[in-house]
Formats: sequence, C-alpha cells, structure tokens
Amino acid sequence: MTSVESSTKTAAASLDVERLRADFPILAQTIHKDKPLSFLDNAASTQRPSSVIRAISDLYENDYANVHRGIHWLSERSTDLYEQAREKVRGFINARSVEEIVFTSGTTASINTVARSWGDANIGPDDEILLSVMEHHSNLVPWQQLSERTGCRLRHLPISDDGLLVLDELDTLLGERTKLVALAGVSNVLGTINPIEEITRRAHEAGALVLVDAAQSVPHQVTDVQASGVDFLAFSGHKLLGPSGIGVLYGRRELLAAMPPFLGGGSMIDEVFLDRFTPAEPPTKFEAGTPPIAQAIGLAAAIDYVSEVGIEAIAAHERMLTVYAHEVLGQIDGVTILGPAPEHKAGIVSFLLDRIHAHDVAQILDRHGVAVRAGHHCAQPLHERLGTTASTRASFYLYTTREEIDRLGEGILATQKVFRRRK
Repeated sequence: MTSVESSTKTAAASLDVERLRADFPILAQTIHKDKPLSFLDNAASTQRPSSVIRAISDLYENDYANVHRGIHWLSERSTDLYEQAREKVRGFINARSVEEIVFTSGTTASINTVARSWGDANIGPDDEILLSVMEHHSNLVPWQQLSERTGCRLRHLPISDDGLLVLDELDTLLGERTKLVALAGVSNVLGTINPIEEITRRAHEAGALVLVDAAQSVPHQVTDVQASGVDFLAFSGHKLLGPSGIGVLYGRRELLAAMPPFLGGGSMIDEVFLDRFTPAEPPTKFEAGTPPIAQAIGLAAAIDYVSEVGIEAIAAHERMLTVYAHEVLGQIDGVTILGPAPEHKAGIVSFLLDRIHAHDVAQILDRHGVAVRAGHHCAQPLHERLGTTASTRASFYLYTTREEIDRLGEGILATQKVFRRRK
C-alpha cells in the first residue's frame, strides 16, 4: 500500500462527512429545480456551519456592544468575547502571545499592512523583495506598489512545468539585498504545497524576513508559526468556515512593536494631542476604528469547529479527494490538470478543457449543480507562465464527497457533448 492509499483509508475512517454536512444548512438545497448542490468553490470561500451562524446571531441578540470603550456590562461582555477570539487564533497557529495577533479585514488587508508599515519603514531603493510566479495578486500588487514608492527591486522565484517552486534558484535569488521573501503557503491555482520551513530557514540565513500568504494553507493543514519560524503570516476567516470581513495578521512581537501604525484614528492610540500622537502597543496600534467584532467571534466559533473535527483529519480527507479527482478527470480525454501530482498539493484541482473556455465549462457545470470557479483566479502572471488566460478550478473542504467529484466528471463530459453538438 502506498502512502497516498494509506492516507486515503485513514481519511475515510476518521471523517464522517455525511454527519458533518448536516451542520451546513446551505449544502442541503437543490438548485436549477432538481440538482443537488455540489459546492466545489472552497478556495474562493467556504460555507458556514450552524455553530458559526449561531455564534454571530447570539452575539447580536445578547452581547453586542463596541469593545474596549465602555465600562457597562455589554461592552465588557463583548470585549471578553472579542479577546477570547484572539486567544483562539493564537492557539490555532501556535503564536507565542496574543500581542502577535492583529485582526484585519482579510488576507489582502494583512499583507497591505505589512507592505505599508514595515515596508515603508524598512525598504529602500537598493533593497530586494523575493516573490514567486505563482502568487495571488494580493501578494504581488502590494509589493509592486511598495516598489513604486521606494524604488526597491522585485524578484521572482520560478516554477517548474509541473507547478513546483524551483528551489535550485533560491540561493541565486537570495542575497544581501534581499529584505523579505513573501510566498504563498499553498497556491490558490495549482494547489502546490510549498516547503515554507525550508524556505524560511534559507531566507533567514541570508538575513531576510519571511511573510506567508496562508489564505489557502491555514484552513487545510497544521500551522505552527513558531516551528516554521516565519516572521509574518496572513489568512482570512471566510476560507476557514468563518464570516467574511475578518482576517489575521500574525507578526513576531518585536517586529510589530517596531512598525509604525498603518491606519490612524480611534483605538490605535495611547495619547493624542493637537499636533502629535503616541501609538498604542501591538496589536491595538494596527486596529484603528471599530474592529470586526462579530466577525472575530464568528471566526473563533469556526476555529472551534475545525479543531473539533481535526485539522490533520481534514488534510487527509482532502488528500483522498484530490487523488480521486485526479483519477476521475485523468480518464476524460481533453482534460489537462494543472499543477503537481496529488502528493504535492492541497485540495485544489485546476484544469483546462480542450477548445472550451473555462467560463463556458463553469456555466454548464452549474446547470448540473456543480459550483466551480473559472478565470485567472487573481493569478494572471501564473496563467501567463502556464500558457493560458483562464482555468477551471475545483476545490474541496471537509464536507466534500467523492460523489460530488463524480458529478464534476459527469458535468465535464456533458460540457464536451454540448460543444460537439454546436460544431
């Protein structure tokens, strides 16, 4: 038995998917009159279990008030729940302190905070930032904007034809001018799981800091920021069964303490005078204005849910689904699967269908009840490297079943039949 087959059996034994699906009301519906909904668009955003929905509803019904500003009962209660959420996040990624957990509106806001705060304060025209060809626009554009402001140079780690980072180029690209390496933990198009610990070690040896875009990795695999040694890490709640409008920026305490605040206003200050101000300590100095209170509490409930299911069991289940999806799609003539073999990827399978545009594929799949994503997935440079303008992406999570992947395969065959009739 191979390691992949072993993990498949482990996943099947450890995850009762049908029981879990009962926790997600949205998945029980049929669409287009009689088609069961097969939601395979989890890399874009996941669904929410009833416990998360209840946590948000309970807050608004019983406990809501603005946090950190009142001495009345509701404000204190809301503040307690909000800060408990920060502790939940700290434990989930194994940060040293809650002072290292900044709440933002999402991964994009978290990366922009680092670019605007740490970047503006530390990057000059002779400096370099190392990215990769597979990055999401959220981990490209903020650094391009920083380059425009400072004159720094952006360099890019290439990928192989099968969608893996070419690590042999790392020593060539890393140098004394490299100040930051910013990479995705998992590619949102290829599903490639990048070796973050190795890259972090080599970056630190060269004197560079490391930022990880963990939007596609934190919800799907064990994340330990202390073990990996990363300096910054960003992720979003809505990809982790939580609400939209909430994200996390992890930063090492000493780095956050030295960084100037990015947004100014209420809450992020210690003292304000007519001509100056002094900022608060981290994480407060990066949380200007009224924070995402309900969203943070919803995120805490989502972390509770994922932790109860078990992140390792989720990862094994997704590996089984990815292997199965490769088998199903690999048997269909005209399908080209992008990215590496299943053992090197998370639960994301992007593909091309000969002579049929990805948008047409997604539209016909939708008629069969299968929800996928089509387009460049906010990764245009990666698609250019792959020699295409768009792909179709199926992405899985803990509630995805093998039957839904069968429906995906059937929908692809139906798509081909539609276009054969049109010729």
